[in-house]
Amino acid sequence: MVSQLRTPLTHPVPDRPARIIEHPWLHAVAGTVQVFTSPHRTFFTNVMVQAMRVAGQGHSVLISQFLKGGIRQGVEQPMLFGQGLEWLRPDIQRSLQKGDATADEQAAIAQLWQHTETAAMQGRYALVVLDELSLAMQLNLISEDAVLNFLQQRPSQVDVILTGPEMPESVLAIADQVTEFRRHFIP
Repeated sequence: MVSQLRTPLTHPVPDRPARIIEHPWLHAVAGTVQVFTSPHRTFFTNVMVQAMRVAGQGHSVLISQFLKGGIRQGVEQPMLFGQGLEWLRPDIQRSLQKGDATADEQAAIAQLWQHTETAAMQGRYALVVLDELSLAMQLNLISEDAVLNFLQQRPSQVDVILTGPEMPESVLAIADQVTEFRRHFIP
């Protein structure tokens, strides 16, 4: 199929190779940065549906949830959903709400961030979801500079979704799409 997308413009002439024009589809499509924000923390289902859809299409997806713990997980024990969706939480015993993280909890979150950043930079995932990222930045568990550097340096084809209630303006300025969930309906 790829050979059909490469078309010689002219027949080769001795001492001059044929010029080849590659079809534009051969180049990677640039990934997007999406921000999902809301004053309440109950919209994760919407992001999870998008991640499952991408994984269902045969692409690898990584979800890193930075402030949820309590299930003895960590980077060595990801939850795997199907063949393409990997879900990570830090190896902490509780879900963090305030800026009261212990040194061990801070280290576990730093380890999760480092793992996420390394895996994304290697191009292992088509979609990387950074859940609760704005809260992790507000609690000084992940620096804003580290996030901005990651977004600017990631492989161009990697899509990224960031979530949290109050995303910094510097991150919003990089985003291709910002979605604010304003209402919460409970049936």
